[in-house]
Amino acid sequence: MTSSDKIPLDNHLVDLDPSETTEWIEALQSIIASDGKDRARYILESLIKKANQEGLYLGALIHTPYRNTINTADEKLLPPDEGMLKRLAALIRWNAVAMVLRAGKYAPELGGHIASYASASTLYEIGFNYFFKGPNHPNGNDLIYYQGHSSPGIYARAFLEGRLTENQLANFRQEVEKDGLSSYPHPWLMGDFWQFPTVSMGLGPIQAIYQARFLKYLENRQLKEMQNRKVWAFLGDGEMDEPESLGCISIAAREKLDNLIFVVNCNLQRLDGPVRGNSKIIQELEGIFRGAGWHVIKVVWGGRWDNLFAKDTTGIMQKRMEECVDGDYQAFKANDGAYVREHFFGQYPELKKMVESLSDEEIWRLNRGGHDPQKVYAAYAEAVAMKGKPVVILAKTIKGYGMGAAGEGQNITHQQKKMTIEQLRAFRDRFSIPISDDHITEIPFYAPPADSPEIKFLRQHREALGGSLPARRTETQSLPVPALSAFDSVLQATGEREISTTMAFVRILSVLLKDPGLGQRIVPIVPDECRTFGMEGLFRQIGIYSPVGQLYTPVDQGQVMFYRESRDGQIFEEGLNEAGAFCSWMAAATSYTNNDLPMIPFYIYYSMFGFQRIGDLAWAAGDMQARGFLLGGTAGRTTLAGEGLQHQDGHSHVLASTIPNCVTYDPTYSYELAVIIHHGLERMVRDQENVFFYITVMNENYSHPAMPAGAEEGIIKGMYLLDEPKKQGKHHVQLLGSGTILREVIKAAEWLKKDFDVTSDIWSVTSFNELGRDGLAVERHHRMHPEAKKPQQAYVSQQLDARKGPVIAATDYMRIYAEQIRPYMNKNYVTLGTDGYGRSDTRQQLRHFFEVDAKYIVLGALDALVREGELKSSVMVDAMKKYDIDPAKPDPWTV
Repeated sequence: MTSSDKIPLDNHLVDLDPSETTEWIEALQSIIASDGKDRARYILESLIKKANQEGLYLGALIHTPYRNTINTADEKLLPPDEGMLKRLAALIRWNAVAMVLRAGKYAPELGGHIASYASASTLYEIGFNYFFKGPNHPNGNDLIYYQGHSSPGIYARAFLEGRLTENQLANFRQEVEKDGLSSYPHPWLMGDFWQFPTVSMGLGPIQAIYQARFLKYLENRQLKEMQNRKVWAFLGDGEMDEPESLGCISIAAREKLDNLIFVVNCNLQRLDGPVRGNSKIIQELEGIFRGAGWHVIKVVWGGRWDNLFAKDTTGIMQKRMEECVDGDYQAFKANDGAYVREHFFGQYPELKKMVESLSDEEIWRLNRGGHDPQKVYAAYAEAVAMKGKPVVILAKTIKGYGMGAAGEGQNITHQQKKMTIEQLRAFRDRFSIPISDDHITEIPFYAPPADSPEIKFLRQHREALGGSLPARRTETQSLPVPALSAFDSVLQATGEREISTTMAFVRILSVLLKDPGLGQRIVPIVPDECRTFGMEGLFRQIGIYSPVGQLYTPVDQGQVMFYRESRDGQIFEEGLNEAGAFCSWMAAATSYTNNDLPMIPFYIYYSMFGFQRIGDLAWAAGDMQARGFLLGGTAGRTTLAGEGLQHQDGHSHVLASTIPNCVTYDPTYSYELAVIIHHGLERMVRDQENVFFYITVMNENYSHPAMPAGAEEGIIKGMYLLDEPKKQGKHHVQLLGSGTILREVIKAAEWLKKDFDVTSDIWSVTSFNELGRDGLAVERHHRMHPEAKKPQQAYVSQQLDARKGPVIAATDYMRIYAEQIRPYMNKNYVTLGTDGYGRSDTRQQLRHFFEVDAKYIVLGALDALVREGELKSSVMVDAMKKYDIDPAKPDPWTV
């Protein structure tokens, strides 16, 4: 008995009867030979089903042997190219390296990445030359999420196509007052080139999943035919540890997203070392994706291994491959052929004998699947033909492939940004780049003539596939926006009826859904809170999107607002998945550029679970120039009374203000909300401006007045005068409020007049963020135009400078939110806010605790008047006694 006869079937099972095992295997081989693989697969699946019914545990079913999924005999063959593919890839490799090295030579601090593209080159080139459909393809373009660290290679290819100039490549990572190139994919900075910002690890995979789903949504709603368009996501194996990378893969299988292809570059290394030094990342990912229902294609070994596999009749080589962990495989490529002979093949006599005729150089050249064009082509061909399942390709590569002594396969490879001249010469020689020793020190870019075979090959293939990629559409159709009067039902007073701004939003949304021009373009998105936000009426009206419709009878079928799923449903009801819901919003908010089909997404969610939870995605949405509405529901620190610390939002507007093209508002009344949404539609849908809106809405019910005449401009700019006394008293103040706390401001004005004979102007501040940005712009204008004859004035200054009295501002957010306008306040300015952690209690008690209710606003106004010398401090003592304010009360920031 040879050593191979003792190979265990599992980590705890041993073959007790090899003869019987052989009979079963031979029977299977006979079925394959006589009846084909489909028949054999059916029998095996039937046996597995029966085994499961009998209670057998077949844990190995989610893993296949550590070898290629596609047998050599079943591979679809790469079209003949007379070596052009290899030649073209070599030129792109050179220019990618030269770009990074030249940037580092200009300024070492610029940095750059060489190794990621070096390992992924073949994965990209097979796609570019044979699979990726461009913008002019009759079936429409594919959407590709490029791995961010591979951007030099993508630029280098665009350079050979003539889309980027040598000067642009030379200015890699130099974007200030130069025609340079972004470090990574950034649509904001290269608006006609990149489509998706992906370099923040994990954001590409989850975006790609929901992008593929959104394409199915558009098709099922009969808004746009997709004609086999694919969404490709190029990822790193280390990146797959990010929660966003794997957290939503089940939805892709559940909804049968056969338009989605993940390509995971398994070079076994992350930034500091192995991804899985003590196990195998490819096997781990295979189990995860197979378990989730994906079709997994492993591209582990290149064609130079095929003869050895043919010789491996006992399975000894496969056994050795299973034994080695990724730390071993990294070491094999960090050394030489002699090392591989000894440490891989030399562990078993039969295996060592198998390669005795091979030189150390030939052993060294045994390639990995991700560097073999034929193997990659076969995987892609199977992936694009797949029906009913998403596909993940796990391609094994070498980090820094081709870099040699400069870092190929080393732990340091990711950070490698320099190469010595000797290392550069070796790289040049390895890829046969026609640059002489006399010029190599200049690190020149190289592009063959336009009529060279390489450039002809490149252009012919891209023309056949529909044009160059990446490419981003910058213009799309403008849609008509209804007049503001269309929202008349929310512009009028509610009378005695009390509603929340959330209910007002639902009314506005209902108006838009009925609009003949925009109705079909509206995309309502909710994580799992339709009933919380009063949106359940939309279930029956427009339906919840499901690609299979509704396969069950809902338990509430007899009710008016029953839960209705539909294949052409309009609502995305995402479940408890804020990140996924936001990615649906991103896909809809960029449909204007990705599909030439403007859509209008409204994503409403608990405000606390918005920017705080998905801030990185929100930043990416700004980068990719998303257009749409985000509604932070149950907003403010004190409006969500009983939910407490984890749910109460006092800072979402502060977080939203960090995104330059995010426009934010905190309206109090329904008419303010209508004006803001109408304005947003005009900017984003009619005028195609690259902004998105964040609007907070509350669940607190109160009556709403009719819109004052001429209030529209102030609502949009950020503040307007809501009320003023017919006659000012001796003491007068300016009271500013936003959101639900504006009502406390109104109450405080009444108490100030009644108890202290202080009159007030009342201002509704719809956006301290917008007022702050306006002030910053004016401030900069003064600095840059010191000799201007007519200095500009901040809007807040225009409104308040001529008004009498100090200014007191109160909001349901941290004080820093209102503090933004202090530099433009030429008056004594007092801010009140909800700094600190939230807690559970009634709204009244919470506002007392955070010191933003009417009595504290009164106290703030009196304090300001005392500081201005209009009142004596004793009046504050009297007020504290009158309103039962304890001076020893703890600061809410500290408790």
